Amino acid sequence: MTSAPFTARTALAVVIANMIGTGVFTSLGFQLLEIQSGFVILLLWFVGGVTALCGALSYAELGASLPRSGGEYNFLTETYHPAVGFVSGWVSATIGFAAPTALAAITFGTYLASVVPELSPRWLATSLIIALAAVHGSTRRASGGTQRAFTYLKVVLVAAFCVLGWTLTDTVQDINFLPTRGDGPLIVSGAFAVALIYVNYAYTGWNAATYLIDELDRPRETLSRILLTGTGIVMVLYLLLNYTFLYVAPVDAMAGRLEVGYVAAQFIFGGTGAAIMGVVLALLLVSTVSAMTLAGPRVLLVIGQDFEALRFLARTNGHGVPVAAIVLQSALAVLLVLTATFESILVFAGFTLGVSTLCTVAGLFVLRWRRPGLERPYRVPLYPLPPLVFLVLMGWTLTYLLLQRPMEGLAGVGILASGAAFYVVSRRLSVRGGRREEAVDMGESQ
Repeated sequence: MTSAPFTARTALAVVIANMIGTGVFTSLGFQLLEIQSGFVILLLWFVGGVTALCGALSYAELGASLPRSGGEYNFLTETYHPAVGFVSGWVSATIGFAAPTALAAITFGTYLASVVPELSPRWLATSLIIALAAVHGSTRRASGGTQRAFTYLKVVLVAAFCVLGWTLTDTVQDINFLPTRGDGPLIVSGAFAVALIYVNYAYTGWNAATYLIDELDRPRETLSRILLTGTGIVMVLYLLLNYTFLYVAPVDAMAGRLEVGYVAAQFIFGGTGAAIMGVVLALLLVSTVSAMTLAGPRVLLVIGQDFEALRFLARTNGHGVPVAAIVLQSALAVLLVLTATFESILVFAGFTLGVSTLCTVAGLFVLRWRRPGLERPYRVPLYPLPPLVFLVLMGWTLTYLLLQRPMEGLAGVGILASGAAFYVVSRRLSVRGGRREEAVDMGESQ
């Protein structure tokens, strides 16, 4: 007997929690190495938010028109070809969710270890992944309840952090949040484009509800509201958080640092207060790891339903929860935690996920052209402007990343190529498996 479907509130919590995680609490330190203008930094986060909103509008139409779980895997399969969908699913299976889960868990461990140095960040991260895999591998009720609780806590704590930062800080930093001479060339520079990769990565997750469509209550009616509301809330919180970081802490203290939230907390609350905030900031990341552990395995579930060779991924428990997929994704995340460096995972994952979403949004034009009579309960307003804005901004960012960080970009291309190769192999295995089953059935009938 399967559990009741996820409510719109749970799906909204998944979207918000997927987005507010590693990126906003770590990427500012990398951005400040080359960009030290308050206006340009906030513009980065605004542009990233506009990009995410344009993507959310496009996905809302795709999800309402092609209502099946799997996100990009489902959309690309229907708009282009099953091979393209499989490659996207392969990306989700290998790094799409496992890498962000690992990054959020590492950041969780880093923040806790900054308070208690005797603790190992990597083992803390591993323990968190395993614990949440156990919760989300039980029932939808336990899974959804856990997700909502930690997401509500996250939003309240982020807002409280900002308000306390503005009211308790005695010495405000001398940084200009209005445009000044020199900002123009910086905005069109390669540094801005590469920094936008970090920002776009921080916004990753605006599409999270599309992975749960089969398990949502009335998805065609609620999906657009879930995606747009979640993305809008996060955009506002991101702008407030980065404004607060720059308002309370010197640029030199944060540049190149991973745990910028902890650094900012030291300037707001002092040593003891910062230790408390380190624990609080770590708790914020629990909902991020939780949301990815909830959403990601649904892609693997759908792939397992479609490909005989990967049928084991479609195994569910008595409550309809994809336990095998949850175990596989969590195991990959643990492997990344124990073997890879933080920045290489971030840039590599950011590029690969960017290519996947770029192709999916472009698929909106393909779908309208190839299937004009398809029922579309939701249509993108001001079409074709939102998808075009998304494609231009994302394409510009990915191009600069390939030029300035070719190793990570080429590694992403390698993942895409390996997905295509695995598609050919799994397709052949699935055909052979189907033939064997057909032969057995014929033998039994005789």
